[in-house]
Amino acid sequence: MDWILQIPVLVFSVIFHEFAHGYSAFRRGDDTAYLSGRLSLNPLPHIDPIGTVLVPVACAMMHLPTIGWAKPVPVNPYRMRSPRADMAMVALSGPLSNIFLVLVFSVAFKFLTFGLLGEDMSYTLMRMAGFGVIINLALAMFNLIPVYPLDGSQVALGLLKGSWLEHYEKHLPYGVYIIIALVFTGLIKFLIIPPLALALSLLAYLGIYIG
Repeated sequence: MDWILQIPVLVFSVIFHEFAHGYSAFRRGDDTAYLSGRLSLNPLPHIDPIGTVLVPVACAMMHLPTIGWAKPVPVNPYRMRSPRADMAMVALSGPLSNIFLVLVFSVAFKFLTFGLLGEDMSYTLMRMAGFGVIINLALAMFNLIPVYPLDGSQVALGLLKGSWLEHYEKHLPYGVYIIIALVFTGLIKFLIIPPLALALSLLAYLGIYIG
């Protein structure tokens, strides 16, 4: 069953995503994640009941790309040199980490097509690499949606000013409910699937055919 291969990839990807946030904050002067033991690839401190369990299950039931999130690492923007700008960069580091994993899994997928590890092993690992590409593309696009508390909202908070910022901030108390509504109504697919298909087409143009 596909979920046996997808779950390990998803868990690793969301943990790597959160690690990237913590590391980016650490590089900008905030050691909160480090001091709380969250600057780690150990999955246990990062598990979130909704993002790591409920949302992936809902996606599987609706035949959507498997997406989710881990428990956000603690970040204190006031310990950074430029709180607003640095916080936006910390937020952006999460989706960028998923794009990095897309490149890693794409290269692995291409290598595995040569079957150098044996037919069965190569096929299994190739499927995992393919899921890695799709899952991380979906995670990057999902987290860039500008709805709180997704990373896109923190980027928007760092870029918007004046009345635009005031109007945008009004949605913050309802952000989680907006995300849940997008997932359970299936509307999320209109935000993720078109750019996902475009990215997969680009990879196919480069000779990496993810089924």
